[in-house]
Amino acid sequence: MLLPILSYPDPRLRTIAEPVKVVDDEIKTLIKDMFETMYDAKGIGLAATQVDRHIQLIVMDLSDDRSAPRVFINPKVTPLVEDKKPYEEGCLSVPDVYDKVERPAKVRIEAIDGEGNEFTEEVDGLLAVCIQHEMDHLNGVLFVDYLSRLKQTRAREKVRKVVKQREKQPVTVKA
Repeated sequence: MLLPILSYPDPRLRTIAEPVKVVDDEIKTLIKDMFETMYDAKGIGLAATQVDRHIQLIVMDLSDDRSAPRVFINPKVTPLVEDKKPYEEGCLSVPDVYDKVERPAKVRIEAIDGEGNEFTEEVDGLLAVCIQHEMDHLNGVLFVDYLSRLKQTRAREKVRKVVKQREKQPVTVKA
């Protein structure tokens, strides 16, 4: 089932996510729905906060052919290096806005997968950037928060226009 994605500056995007208590059928259904929503929106990552569910759950697929779905429940991210690298970021909650954000280049992820198994992984590159971006969502932070006030204002205006355009488009039902 496709879920509505909240758009910046919706105040619900600022909600701090609660830990997931148990990986049950309800969580597994939400994971499936979040993947469907993310793929439909042509995204590579989606935090539960973005679909107005305020729990510590992230889905991600960095592959070109949707062959590498990843689930991160109750994730903890620890930077492993001092140096930060700039990376051009975008966000499904901030449509059509892209800008550079500097983040640690290598991190350790500790999380639970979609089956309830704990794992730890050291990552760099796009996965390191993406997990930090999505973790920010769970903490009520958006990538535009790292930008200047002027760029934040421009982002808000651009999102408003994009949302208005989308509302004018005819609705297609996907079965």
